[in-house]
Amino acid sequence: MQLPQQKSLLRTSTEYHPRLAKVGELTLLLLIMMPQGLAVADDSKGAQPIPEHPSFARDIQPIFAKSCTGCHGGVKQAGDISFVYADSILPPDGWVVEPGDPDESVLFQRIISDDPDDRMPPPDEHPDGLSDREIELIRRWIKQDAKWEDHWSRMPLVAPSIPESDQSIAWANKPLDHFIYSSLRQHDLSPTREAEPEQWLRRVSFDLIGLPPTLEELDAFVKQLSNTDHKADRELVYEQQVERLLASPHFGERWASMWMDLARYADSKGFEKDPHREMWPYRNWLIEAFNQDMPYDEFTIKQLAGDLLPDPSFDDLVATAFHRNTQTNTEGGTDDEEFRIAAVIDRLSTTWTTWQATTFGCVQCHAHPYEPYQHDEFYAGLSLFNNSEDADLDHEKPAIPYLSDKQLRVEFVRTERELNEAEKTLDSLGHLVVGQSEWELLAINELESTTGTIGKVGDEVRVIGGTVAVGSTYKLSSDVSSITALRFTIRPESDDPAKWPEQGSVLSHLEVAVIGNDDKSKPVKLDTVIPDYRAGANPVERMLQKGSEGFGGYPKIFEPRWVVVTLAEPLQLGESETLELKLHQSASVTGGLSNHLRRFKIEYSEAPSLSKLGEDEAYAKQRETVDSLRREMSKFKGPSLPIMQDRVPDAVRETRLFLRGNWLDRGDVVEPGIPEVFQIAADKNRIQVTNRLEFAQWLVSRDNPMASRVWVNRIWNELFGIGIVETLEDFGVSGEPPSNLELLNFLASQMQSELGWSLKSLLRELVLSSTYRQDNRVDAERKQRDPRNRLLARGPRTRLTAEMVRDQSLVASGKLATQMGGPSVMPPQPDGVWQQVYSGAAWKAAEGEDRFRRGVYTYWKRTSPYPGFVMFDTPNRDICSPRRIATNTPLQALVTLNSEVYTELAQSIADRVRENSKTNASATPRDLIREIYLRVISREPSEEDLADLMMLHESLLKQRATVDETAVDETVTDETRASETKAEDSNEAKSMPAKLDPLGIVALAILNSDLAITK
Repeated sequence: MQLPQQKSLLRTSTEYHPRLAKVGELTLLLLIMMPQGLAVADDSKGAQPIPEHPSFARDIQPIFAKSCTGCHGGVKQAGDISFVYADSILPPDGWVVEPGDPDESVLFQRIISDDPDDRMPPPDEHPDGLSDREIELIRRWIKQDAKWEDHWSRMPLVAPSIPESDQSIAWANKPLDHFIYSSLRQHDLSPTREAEPEQWLRRVSFDLIGLPPTLEELDAFVKQLSNTDHKADRELVYEQQVERLLASPHFGERWASMWMDLARYADSKGFEKDPHREMWPYRNWLIEAFNQDMPYDEFTIKQLAGDLLPDPSFDDLVATAFHRNTQTNTEGGTDDEEFRIAAVIDRLSTTWTTWQATTFGCVQCHAHPYEPYQHDEFYAGLSLFNNSEDADLDHEKPAIPYLSDKQLRVEFVRTERELNEAEKTLDSLGHLVVGQSEWELLAINELESTTGTIGKVGDEVRVIGGTVAVGSTYKLSSDVSSITALRFTIRPESDDPAKWPEQGSVLSHLEVAVIGNDDKSKPVKLDTVIPDYRAGANPVERMLQKGSEGFGGYPKIFEPRWVVVTLAEPLQLGESETLELKLHQSASVTGGLSNHLRRFKIEYSEAPSLSKLGEDEAYAKQRETVDSLRREMSKFKGPSLPIMQDRVPDAVRETRLFLRGNWLDRGDVVEPGIPEVFQIAADKNRIQVTNRLEFAQWLVSRDNPMASRVWVNRIWNELFGIGIVETLEDFGVSGEPPSNLELLNFLASQMQSELGWSLKSLLRELVLSSTYRQDNRVDAERKQRDPRNRLLARGPRTRLTAEMVRDQSLVASGKLATQMGGPSVMPPQPDGVWQQVYSGAAWKAAEGEDRFRRGVYTYWKRTSPYPGFVMFDTPNRDICSPRRIATNTPLQALVTLNSEVYTELAQSIADRVRENSKTNASATPRDLIREIYLRVISREPSEEDLADLMMLHESLLKQRATVDETAVDETVTDETRASETKAEDSNEAKSMPAKLDPLGIVALAILNSDLAITK
């Protein structure tokens, strides 16, 4: 078989320019060298025969999805018929299909009817109707008893037998190769020859670590192979290269970059203001997790529920920042609950997209149109995420200080755990005394508010008029004779739980005094605060101090709350004395909306045990422990990283169905769980999922067949440019079917079992396979028959990711910074791109080593993402992005030709090879250009490439000489020189990018070639 030669550097599919008459055409030349687009048609399927025994999942379900479920699906069920559920179609409940008898089946009779009033699908909506092939498939399916199957993606994961043959054994390096070979033979194709060593090493280097091989690595690999004759020894050389790459610390950076799209990683909070967020510690964790080859099941559990593990470590808490990448709305006047709910919904949808490749977000408003997911099942899932402590507040708590020192991390986790337990014990001691005490309604004689109007309504105090502003104070007086404690019960305005939560209601600060007959006020010392439970970011004891935190429901009140405040000593009031309470209302949310008390009740007790609680030895000792631990916690300093943390059991939020997806229109209470389609039929074996931890454990258990399929498919896509299932985001009926289901099932089963969820082990299998090691060059016949390489009769050839495009230039120039981890950096970008409206923050291009750090560390602002990456298809990360779809636009060439990043690095490459040549007195420009080519393309240039590049270099030198002569020519007038200078400064006349010498421009031309920006 004759394969074409490697594409010339300067050739395109349209025209070849053998010589450039004028250097002014350089820009046109470089634009021509943009990568050619990918064909979108998939001609590899060809005409498909009708299977003798149709499979419902493979053959029938896609027909229903395409032609029936629009009217008879999960959302619209005309005639109470749904082709999503078996019991709606098949007996005993269904009446549309009579298994075994097409002639008696209403479905079959309607699809073959000639009467336009009877025919299905309706001719006015589906003029072409079903094809003869589709009708025959349905007939055969019904004839063979109409066996209903679940979708292939949810079918139990069973490893298929390996389709070995004598021919496949001779070709295969890994078990997966047999599946590919079998598929190729079914399509009358055969594999391509093995790729040249340089091609494979470049490909595998980018795929495993996201960087090209250095000249030294390339030279060593080629020499090793040239000195090896035996196949087994050659394989060992390949294996050594793979092990070197897998052990590289750059491995974690490359794969973290992929995961950050799924995690919607950003260094800002999102929405209009989009302020800064310290999220880089989570990126550090990702890089380390990939470098350590953390098993995917552990990787999953830590990110989704690391905080709920029995004994979570500091790193486990950091991992949960995965779901704190949701956006926080810091704009004034917004409803914090609305955007808290939006974040919770995003967490649920992101989880199902990332691990299940399921469009579960559709179920927020109604049942899924194509999948067996009911509307209420979305909210059963929402309940799993609805009890996190965060509440769309500017401070984004709960958060932890990110600590670099490992010992400090251990101490922090220990101290925080001890504090939580100490507070729980303290409150339990208080609850015991409160429960044993008698309480009476406090009789209120007078009450007033500095703003608005409050009054007594039954046994409560309510706001009955006006507007209560932030900073208002309620003043109440009572003629109570003796008192040891007060109990405040704060209630929502509505008694209907379906209307909860309501706007927050907080008692910010309490003052108690005795008013004598001379109207003088004598403060009463308060001692202890005993809450019903602790929720929120601040200690409830702050209600005894001036401030806004206090006690209550903030920023929303989800249910009635109570708190007890004890007096330091029992208080006896004289006949002429009055008890005065001042309730300060200082709490507010973004935009200045007051969170004042609107409905509350005050009780008092005379029980001596309450005022003596502070003197109780056990209580006093426990309170000192709490105070000591709080002081110790305050010593831990570091960047504040938002993490996941659930509310205490007493504070669990009630999750209700949102009618039609409207969070303000709430229905019945929904208990946590997973969709019924994943449940095992027998009740005794039903899967119990009641919190995030159990959900995460189920996702990566053998009870869930999807997560492993989705994960191996994602990795396959990263290496081969297109997944076995092309729609990485949708493994459902509306997604693309797998090109090789048996291969997918084999890899997924292998991942769960012998590979132990190890990414590095899976990558070894893939990159050392004969499939992966094929030459990526293709002849005309193969390209016509399989234009998108779905059958893999050749090696993968895909464009570099945005990060790789830049990182390659860093490696070639020798500028790549070695530092790993740490805060995000700001490489150069055009002026004026990043304009802050709400703050003085500015994009300040980094200097020194930070200027040349890998793309994964680039600062990511959601409202103004890095333009050099956006042009190469990096998502803005507002939401989970499971797939980057490569585009091909002139803007990409404009970025790499004109941005400061690439012109600077191109010149650095030229300077580097020029410096290297000083040790070789005989080095020529041709030698320098050859070295640049090698450093960028990872292979020797052809004579044709060298000739074209030498022509470009010589033309640039001539232009430079002309410019220099003009500069010193005394016959040229100042007016003429000024005119020429002005013309050179115009965009039309500029033929040489700023700060680039001729060799630098050649380097830039190579960097912009098709060969440079593809693997």
